Amino acid sequence: MTPKAPNKPAELLSDLESIRALLGDDFPDNPPNSEALDPDSIPLLSDIVEPAPAVTSGDPSDDEPRETSVRSAFRSLAERHIDHELRTAANLILQEVIDDFVPQIEAELKRRLETRLERLVRTPRP
Repeated sequence: MTPKAPNKPAELLSDLESIRALLGDDFPDNPPNSEALDPDSIPLLSDIVEPAPAVTSGDPSDDEPRETSVRSAFRSLAERHIDHELRTAANLILQEVIDDFVPQIEAELKRRLETRLERLVRTPRP
């Protein structure tokens, strides 16, 4: 179940004030132990992890064919996905059309079968 939201702004304001009272008025301005924390004592990521050596191939145009192949691979994947979605949608539409016309087709086949049966029963055999 979802809790019912208050309808009036005054109720929202009183809720916010009660939350602020629970947290304390000085919480956003003065976090606990702020005096003991020295910003210079926090290590930077570059102090801990060595940067990976850059891989350069000498020719910047070497990256272009790779980028082109990645783009074409994504495009191919997207085209296959769209093709699959279109085929699925087409199959669903075809199934709906079939489901709509099956009773009519069945009635027509039954009528033709009964007509044919009547002709066969009426005609004398030689």
